[in-house]
Amino acid sequence: MTFYSEKLIAVAAVREAADLCQSVQRELAGGTLQKEDRSPVTVADFGSQALVCSRLRGAYPDDPIIAEETASILREEDNVEICRQVISRVREIRPDAEASQVLEWIDYGEHKDQADRFWTLDPIDGTKGFLRQDQYAVALALIVEGEVVVAALACPNLSLGVAPGEKGIVAVAVKDEGAGLYTLRDMKLVGAAKVSEATAPAAIRLSESVEAAHTSHSGSLQVTEIMGISTPSTRLDSQAKYVVVAAGDAEIYMRLPSDRRYVENIWDHAAGMLLVQEAGGRVTDIAGNDLAFKHGYLLSGNRGVLVSNGLLHESLLKAIETAGIK
Repeated sequence: MTFYSEKLIAVAAVREAADLCQSVQRELAGGTLQKEDRSPVTVADFGSQALVCSRLRGAYPDDPIIAEETASILREEDNVEICRQVISRVREIRPDAEASQVLEWIDYGEHKDQADRFWTLDPIDGTKGFLRQDQYAVALALIVEGEVVVAALACPNLSLGVAPGEKGIVAVAVKDEGAGLYTLRDMKLVGAAKVSEATAPAAIRLSESVEAAHTSHSGSLQVTEIMGISTPSTRLDSQAKYVVVAAGDAEIYMRLPSDRRYVENIWDHAAGMLLVQEAGGRVTDIAGNDLAFKHGYLLSGNRGVLVSNGLLHESLLKAIETAGIK
């Protein structure tokens, strides 16, 4: 089964959302809320989700969408100004959008249960990176019968070795059809995504999360020492880490559990996983199990995430076991 139209819609959706995000980031001066978990949420998060969900619902009205945000917080009396800003930003791209319509678009993403076919979206993956003017991504994936089949990632601040001097990348993958890298500005093909073949410890490069709450940096250090890897890790926010592995700019991305109670959300990994796999790499949890997208919005059957060029994967799993990481 081909997913040509879904790929086109997904690319158009993440690029449109990236336009909004870039506009907000250029003018970022406050404009943040606090969710219950205290993580910052920007105007761009909500605006991005509104645009992507609107486009998906227009093309595929029967497809549920599992996304990170809901509009409930924008409807609160204390957040009238933030709500106004969200609507204003969306109207810069969709001038005819009604205020109530924008909130409805955001809430298209409030589905949380498993379905035979659904989309999952992180409207800004790496919100803290966004606030720092650093790396973030608009990450969108289509899941059919528990398998990720289409992925589109827009990374407005990312540069890759295959496109020196170019800032802003769109990475696209379709199951069993490979993955491509494009310039965000004009969708010029940079090339096929292909993982590195490096295996020598001196040549291995590790990408990991900036936030210690998301991964165990000490655990990563243990694993790299066991592997004999001496190159310092590169810390990036968002699924840009998946993109750099898929593009051959790093060989490993480890997300080792820092809290035994934490369960990963599917929108943080679905698009990136397919991209790396279609580029020739491998993605599992830290026990070597495939990521299971069959439990609604959570990866409840998995513990941590391990991403590699494939050639290093078994050695990494053994090193994680040796380090006693569970």
